[in-house]
Amino acid sequence: MDAHDYLWLDLEKVGVFELCRLLLCKQIGERKFINSNDDKGLYGTFWHKVDQLSRESPDFSSVIGLTDTRLELDDQIRHEDPRYNSALAIMAAKTAYENEARIKKIVQDYWKMDFIGFYNCSNAFETKPVADKEKPTQAFMFSDKTGHHELICVSFRGTSPLCADDWCTDLDLSWFHLKGIGRVHLGFLKALGLQKSEENYAWWPKDIKHNENITFAYYKTRQVLKENLEKNKDARFIVTGHSLGGALAVLFPTILALHDEHELLDRLEGVYTFGQPRVGDDEFCRFMEDLLGVKRYFRFVYANDIVPRLPFDDTDFHYKHFGRCYYFNSLYKGQVLNEEPNKNYFSIKSIGPMYLNAIFEMVRSVILPYAYGRRYREGVLLLGLRIYGLIFPGISAHCPQDYVNITRLASPDTFNAQKYDFY
Repeated sequence: MDAHDYLWLDLEKVGVFELCRLLLCKQIGERKFINSNDDKGLYGTFWHKVDQLSRESPDFSSVIGLTDTRLELDDQIRHEDPRYNSALAIMAAKTAYENEARIKKIVQDYWKMDFIGFYNCSNAFETKPVADKEKPTQAFMFSDKTGHHELICVSFRGTSPLCADDWCTDLDLSWFHLKGIGRVHLGFLKALGLQKSEENYAWWPKDIKHNENITFAYYKTRQVLKENLEKNKDARFIVTGHSLGGALAVLFPTILALHDEHELLDRLEGVYTFGQPRVGDDEFCRFMEDLLGVKRYFRFVYANDIVPRLPFDDTDFHYKHFGRCYYFNSLYKGQVLNEEPNKNYFSIKSIGPMYLNAIFEMVRSVILPYAYGRRYREGVLLLGLRIYGLIFPGISAHCPQDYVNITRLASPDTFNAQKYDFY
């Protein structure tokens, strides 16, 4: 027999003690009753292997997915409804936190749309080899062909609550100056695909050498987007993301403009961000307002969400928002403003209202399912975050749950950019 790839279990050597060691020992291949052509490849505890398999399952849900378990789109929001793109965008932004198999299942089975691809992307400034750590940036793409024209959606994943790399990205308050554009949050640029340069520390080349083992979010999504738009000259695309994903969604068209990708930008229907942090300085904001205008950029902020109020807009940090803010209070009543109220979060006069609002959100959690149906029921995990919000208002307000509710319960008029005379 000529077997080059095998795993053989010698059952005569199995004992209770060996079974216990199988559950706990990292080097599975060292067990006496296991023989394999690649013992070193059998690395990791039994529970680690089981956990790894379960995390890749289409039925495995992330922490974010457990805070809001809704998978279906709202069938009451049709294409002619001004909320449609926003409602689709927040569901895509929320789904971006899941694994590839689950995302594919949601897009195909629940939304009845075409799954294009999932991209696990690297950071050129990683200090460890890519193979030794989880790639920090994720994005996926799908195609909605249910309307009058094909709509391709690019969705970037936000900050994973259990991912240290994401937190490092968010907390990196250093900036990088993009010529002709302005100063931009360096952590966000690195996550999107900023390249290392021996001479100038970093740069954004229009094209990079192809490497099958390393994928960068900007270059990969741009490539796939071009390929799919070429198939249908009437197709358009939107970009979305929640939290960190919102920052990446804003920067994606920024770098397209830097690289003079005018044909792509002409087919951009809109950028939809939810709980997005500040990305750049005054110069950057002016550039983005000229690039997107107010009818292609929708920045949603819910109540006391702390993330859109970071990094601070002051003389020390220089970070600012651009465009208009679609602001919604805890009753899901919307306004279109220049800036969200209490823009830097920490304010003595706002402390009382924030705590009262956190109490109201707890009460509302109980009322919503009775008022609007079981789809608005909040699970134990989210209720726990609501309780935490009584101590630190603004944390629980960042969850996608309220942003999904905004697009479903708020007045459609708030989402109609055409009705506002901005200038």
